This record gives sequence, C-alpha cells and structure tokens, in this order.
Amino acid sequence: MSKENFNEKLTALLKTHPDFLDDAGELIPAAVRDHAWQLNHDLIKLLLTDDQIKTAFFDEIDGHWVFNHNTFINYITDKNFLANSYTQFRNKIGLNIGGKFLRERGEVSLVWPYKDCVLEGGQTKEEEKRKEIFFNETLAQDEINRMFDPKVLTNWKRHTAEDEQDVTDIQRDENGIILENLIIKGNNLIALHTLKQQFRGQVKLIYIDPPYNTGTDSFGYNDSFNHSSWLTFMRNRLEVAREFLKDDGVILIHIDDQEMHYLKLVADDIFGRDNFIATVPRKTRSGRSNVPYNLSQDFDWILMYSNKAVKKNNIFQRTISRKYHTTPDFPDDEWRLSDITVQATIHERPNCNFTLVNPKNGQEYPVNPDRCWGFPGNSFHDYYKRGKIVFPGDYDFLNIRQPALRVFKSEEIERKGIDYDKAFVSSDFLNQAMDELLKSMVNRKGTDEIVEIFGRKAFAYPKNELLMQRIIEYTTKEGDIALDFHLGSGTTAAVAHKMGRQYIGIEQMDYAETLPVERVNKVIAGEQGGISKSVKWQGGGDFIYCELMPYNQAYMDKIQSTQSSEALVALWRDIAEDAFLNWYVNPEVPEEAINDFIAIGDVEKQKHLLAELLDKNQLYVNLSEMEDADFEVSAEDKMLNKAFYGDS
Repeated sequence: MSKENFNEKLTALLKTHPDFLDDAGELIPAAVRDHAWQLNHDLIKLLLTDDQIKTAFFDEIDGHWVFNHNTFINYITDKNFLANSYTQFRNKIGLNIGGKFLRERGEVSLVWPYKDCVLEGGQTKEEEKRKEIFFNETLAQDEINRMFDPKVLTNWKRHTAEDEQDVTDIQRDENGIILENLIIKGNNLIALHTLKQQFRGQVKLIYIDPPYNTGTDSFGYNDSFNHSSWLTFMRNRLEVAREFLKDDGVILIHIDDQEMHYLKLVADDIFGRDNFIATVPRKTRSGRSNVPYNLSQDFDWILMYSNKAVKKNNIFQRTISRKYHTTPDFPDDEWRLSDITVQATIHERPNCNFTLVNPKNGQEYPVNPDRCWGFPGNSFHDYYKRGKIVFPGDYDFLNIRQPALRVFKSEEIERKGIDYDKAFVSSDFLNQAMDELLKSMVNRKGTDEIVEIFGRKAFAYPKNELLMQRIIEYTTKEGDIALDFHLGSGTTAAVAHKMGRQYIGIEQMDYAETLPVERVNKVIAGEQGGISKSVKWQGGGDFIYCELMPYNQAYMDKIQSTQSSEALVALWRDIAEDAFLNWYVNPEVPEEAINDFIAIGDVEKQKHLLAELLDKNQLYVNLSEMEDADFEVSAEDKMLNKAFYGDS
C-alpha cells in the first residue's frame, strides 16, 4: 500500500475518535499526539484494530504487542502526514496551552523549554556563569520543596539614627502582621518563599527592576537556553510574588524592549489577562542612542497588573489639594475654577460649537477647534445667571486668558460617592514626572543621586527617587507595604522610608550591605538628596537587616575569595568532608584528581570546577534544621527566628 493510501487509512481510523476532531470534523494532530505521549488506552486500542497499522506502530515481544509511541508521534508529526499539520515547537518559542495548539483553544500562552521547571538555586555572583539545572515540577518535587522551605535568618541588626543595635523583638500589629521594615540578603526566589507565610496577602505594591536579559546586564547566564532561562527565572519569581499582594495590590515590572512582549504573556498567565492595567512608557534619554537602524530607543516600559479584578477605579489615583476662593459676590459658598470645555469634536456636539461673548464688554471667545464648550449655546444665559461662568478680568486675583467654569464646593459635597480630593492619573505620569527634571538628565538622575550619596558611581542604571515617589504616592498610602525583591541600589527602600511606607527589600549580591543598607542608613540620618526636600524629610525611623543563613553559600564565598591553587585544594578537602555535594559527585578526593586539578593552572577555571561540586539547592540552612547541632545556629538566632516565624 502506498504511503498516501496508508495516510488516508490512518486518518480515517483516527477520525472515528471524537476527541481527535475539531468543530469542522477535521483531524487535530496535536490531540492525537497528546494521547500518544500519555499512552492513552483508547488510542492504543483503536490502533490495534487494523493489522497494517498495528504492524507499523507496534513491536511484537514474546507474543505481546508493545506500542512504539515515538515512531507513531514522529509519523503523525511529519509535514507530509497532513497538509494542515500543526507546527512542532521543539526548543522554540511558540503559542501553546497545556500541550494543545491554537485551533483547539481560544487562549494564547507562551511555551518554552523548561517552562515546567524551577531553576536551581542559581548563580550567586554576577561573574559566575554556568549551565543551569532545572528541577521539573513533577519529577523533582522533593528538591523543589527543600529549596522552597523557609530558611534560618541570621546576622540580625536593627539600624537606627543613633547606631546599629541587636534585634531583641519583632514588632507586630494587633492582627499579628509584622510591622518592621526589612532588608534581607539572599537569593531572592528562596527569600520570597521564606517570607511568604508572614506576608501573604499583605503587600500593596510590588515594584521590581529585574535583569533585562540584554547580554550586558546582571543576567549573565551562558547556557544554550539564555532566553528560556530568563523566562523561567521570571516565572518562578512572579508566581510566588503574587501570593504577597493584597486583593487590591499592584505589581509594576520595569523592562525594556528585549523581553517586554514575552514577559507580558508570562505575566498575563500568572496575574490574569483581565488584571492587566497598562504598559507605561518611561523616557530614558533626551538625546540620541547609538543603535542599529538609526532608530533611537528612548523608552523603557513598566508592565502593571492588579492582583484581582476588584476596585479597579481606585488603584491609580493621586491626592490633590484643590484651591477654593471666597468672594463677596458668593459669601456663603467657596468656589474653584475648572475647564469649561470638553473633549469632543464639533461634529459630535454641533450645538456646543459657538462663540462665547462676555455680556459685560462684548469680548468674543471662539471655541477651541479641537474641543467644544461644556454646554449648548442656548444654555449660556442660564449658566451665566447662576454665576457658573468666569471671564478674564472678572477678578483681579485671577490670571486667566479664557473663560472658565465656576464649581461651587456645595455642589461637590452634594455629589455623593465621589472623592473630590482624588484626581485621575495619566498613563504618561512617569514622563510628566521626568519633565520636572532636566531632560538631559532623564536616565542620569538616578546615577547623580547615587554619586551625591556615596561620592562615586556605585551602581549601574539606578532608578531615580522622583520616579519611585510617583509610583509609591499613586499606588499606596502611609503604612502600606512595598516590596522590591531586586533591590539593587535601594531606591525603592529609600523612597518608601521617606514617604512613611513599610518596605521589604531583597538583594542577593555582596553589595547588599554596602549599597542599599548604607543608603537607607543615610536616609535615617536625614540626608537631603533626591525627594527629601519635596517631602520635607528630616530623618528618623529604623529597619532590620538580616540574611538567609548560608551553608553551601559559605563555601561559594570562600571559593570566590581564594586566590591560589594550593588554597583551593585545601578548600576542596573541606568541601568534600562537610558540604552538600551534587548527587553525581564522588565525595572522595583521590590524589590523581588533585594533580589534574593543579595542572589546570588557571585559578578562575579551578574556582568554577569547585563551584560545580556544590549542591546549589543547599545554599542556605532550612528552618526545619535549625536545631541540628551541625549547623551551629546560635541561641540568639533561634530566639529571633521563632519570634519572626511565629506559629507558622
């Protein structure tokens, strides 16, 4: 039988199964392939009904027919099997949900290699680049659970305006919620899982400025799945971050063009497409960037999501101070001015397209050609009689050039259900904020603030304080909790502290103590940079600093700081005896291996090899192992961890 006839025979047989057909009665190869991967009994029984098909896709072993699903899947995936065969997305970015392709589902989702995995503990230094290990969420559940177990916290210090003090207690509110400002050093994914029981559903704002995966930032992975690694990296963190948000909480993710559109699909999947708020542009420069195509890339972006589709009208609003006037002609009612035009064309509201004439002096005011008056021409005399229209020259203290609408305070009070101390926020609010800065310093402003604080350029591309002030004031109120788990230079913590918000900052790099901690120390001391003058900041307050207690992390630090082959060999012997090693590593240190190690001659390569020995899933000490004498947790740390974790 020819292949064409075999195809027809196989297709006809598969079409007898309703699960393999679309609404038009056509075969869906993706559905067939799914059943084959699952070794679905109905599919196997169906294929066994035809001898020729059975011979093609089954192997006979001792009188038993064994389904060769790889051969079957390869056959139905072949482009010649069906003219309308769906594309396979092997190790590619593609559109897929639950293994089902576009024709079968109405939704859109992003699929990539290792999407169903959690990245192992991950690199701990920016300069350490290595192949990443992915834990499958089903096959490696034990490893994932161990990695996500709460960790012991150590090196507790309370930072105040007076000095650095020992932590003796953890402040909580009447509901048991921790009231402390926190800066925590450690892997941010592991730290988030460590904190989630304490702060689940308590955070009003999450702002993160993650690595952009541009090849020039801190996401320095050098494996063959760089793009996929980044997507998995982000997905792992965003999934747990959502658990922190209040029902009306919001998350803002700063990103550039490189990954923004992929990140949007990932975030849609995690937070829900209905909870997407906006993509807000931020102008990064006023000059020209040196880029291909002669198209200057002058913006980056912030993706905004609410946690749940509730209170959407109240998420982004800003408190304003309205100016009311008291005049002799209206002694019993204060009033203010408002725009007398509305956003509509003359074609939409032709009766509102007329020339306004001041009855006192005959001065004419044509309507703005892009707008209309807020009332029809035949209502003018009624409006004027009620004092609703103010013309230029009516009051000496007013400096207006066009007619304005008078709004009485009594009228606003009567309109119940509206908060007239609130004003809507334009999606261009970041650029409006940037207009308050010198435009030549749009992206430099954050760097200038860092230089002013530390006397040097201590961090690449820090966000400026005005940017964070706008975000915080438009999304939170005093006492709300803000979370930044890519803390970097500490802008979020510094601004939140000045604005009376509680904050949680997480940073895993060594500069956690020298940058964000020192920056907030200076804030507490009353530094006057950034937004300090605008918010009348005078200093005060405190925060707690602590670290995830290292285990293998301590060996990672020793590896990085060691400078000679001899010292690395000695460290290797300590690691083999005391550290948690990868399952495939022999704990013994044979002399021939030592000789081969020394013969490498390159200290950096030797460091990399030793780092590979360590199980990155045991970077930190699990809380459940706090009483184990081998980990040497101090009595003070035990007391503080019990106070911090409480009943959880």
